[in-house]
Amino acid sequence: MNGFTPELAVVLLNLAIILVAYISVYPKIAGNSFQRISICDMAASALALLIVGTKYWGTDTEFSLLVADVNWFWFTLLSYFVLELPAVIWYFKKYNVKLPQ
Repeated sequence: MNGFTPELAVVLLNLAIILVAYISVYPKIAGNSFQRISICDMAASALALLIVGTKYWGTDTEFSLLVADVNWFWFTLLSYFVLELPAVIWYFKKYNVKLPQ
């Protein structure tokens, strides 16, 4: 994560995890099952938090969300969610995922 701002490093990590998950892992493991996708996604987001946490846990590093400064946990979680939305929409359309009723 050297040479990048902390925000850019986290965003790039999140993008990498999301791309690998939605292009490679989820089609093989979760298919079109909403429940399996949800479980896999919790693991993927936990992986992002674990990786970022190993670097920033216990530090006073602040991350800018444009409207406020937050710690590493909230920046990672919120940026993951925002970056993941287009992938979710694409995946659900491509694999015809039905939401539970």
